[in-house]
Amino acid sequence: MGGRRAVTEAIRLGVVREVLIVPSSKTTPGMRDLLDAAGEADVTVTPSPRETLDALAEDHQGAVARLEGDPGMPSAPTRSERELANWDFGADAVVVILDGITDPQNLGAAARSAEAAGVEMLVTRTRRSADVTPAAVRASAGALLHLPHARVANISRAIERLQDAGFWVVGLDGDAPSTIYDEPCPDGRVAIVVGSEGEGMARLVRERCDVLVSLPMRGQVASLNASASLAAVLYAHVLASRSLSGS
Repeated sequence: MGGRRAVTEAIRLGVVREVLIVPSSKTTPGMRDLLDAAGEADVTVTPSPRETLDALAEDHQGAVARLEGDPGMPSAPTRSERELANWDFGADAVVVILDGITDPQNLGAAARSAEAAGVEMLVTRTRRSADVTPAAVRASAGALLHLPHARVANISRAIERLQDAGFWVVGLDGDAPSTIYDEPCPDGRVAIVVGSEGEGMARLVRERCDVLVSLPMRGQVASLNASASLAAVLYAHVLASRSLSGS
């Protein structure tokens, strides 16, 4: 697994047995954080030729982790739909649901925004959806190693389970007649649904949402990608509303 932030978070997660670094790599704040984390965790750091790292990972930024046990990708434990229904969510919990995001980079970027905004869980589909790959973890800056992640077969049914648990479900839809400025975010538990860039949310998923909102577009570009749209909604709609209300 490569990438300085992803390797640093994997070290902190306790799944790294050795880190390979290119001796000529610049001593950036990110590399210093990695080396400090390795020192605190007593993880071996081995200087290695760039060619060795190139053979192990793409875009490694001068650092690759060898993992304990199974050399597969570490991640936060994946939850099932049943666990989603029984999860002990906080009174003001925010959940992010990705319906059909197939690009690992987009998954990682969305997870990074979600984790930074304090989201309690990420929900994705088990089929026709991006999995947690090295590229996704790198794009998430390690957020996918920490963020609880439920993978479900049926997004509509998962939404229903969340609604039964007291969630108000907001679907992000470019064709919605109301924008995030027209529909204030409610207090309490909220789930944000984002569809794929090409097709958006599936019809049944869209119909299951409590409300649909769009982002106001004032420039020449018609839309934002899924991860950028999610970040905008989380900060401009959910967190801004709670900050104003004192929640």
